[in-house]
Amino acid sequence: MMILVTGGSKCGKSRMAETIAVSCERPHYYIATMMPFGEESLAAIERHRAMRRDKGFVTVERYTDLHTLRLPDRGAALLECMGNLCANEMFSANAEHPKEKILQGIAALNAQTELLIIVTNQVGADGVTYPQETMRYIRTLGAINAALAQSADCVIEAVCGLPLVLKGEKPICL
Repeated sequence: MMILVTGGSKCGKSRMAETIAVSCERPHYYIATMMPFGEESLAAIERHRAMRRDKGFVTVERYTDLHTLRLPDRGAALLECMGNLCANEMFSANAEHPKEKILQGIAALNAQTELLIIVTNQVGADGVTYPQETMRYIRTLGAINAALAQSADCVIEAVCGLPLVLKGEKPICL
């Protein structure tokens, strides 16, 4: 089963995704995609580590090449977050076909799990025109989100900390 959790900044996406993941039998994998650089990213990484402390997650750091990840056992995997993975793939040395590469990686990861929860960001809804490279990122992440929403069993938008189910059934744990 695949669940996509989307929403704006600081709206409760991560908390919802973690609640869903820990409601399943172990093992619980947390696939961290944020590259640790700069004060802001280091603070965000520490905030997320504190949120999941004592929840039984095995953390796997994977910034690119998700398709090569092999989990040791089936269980629940939480990928946090698609926005970082998309940027990492788009702006890495091997930046060819990031959308296809990411979707291939999601398919491979989904085949290894009982439950895959993907956290992503809503982009492109503010109506602002950004510089060309930023617009390319917004279009790419938007296309990935649309493809994931099509294949997901459940899509949840986090709004002010509340789950708004857009597709499928609301998980019992929420």
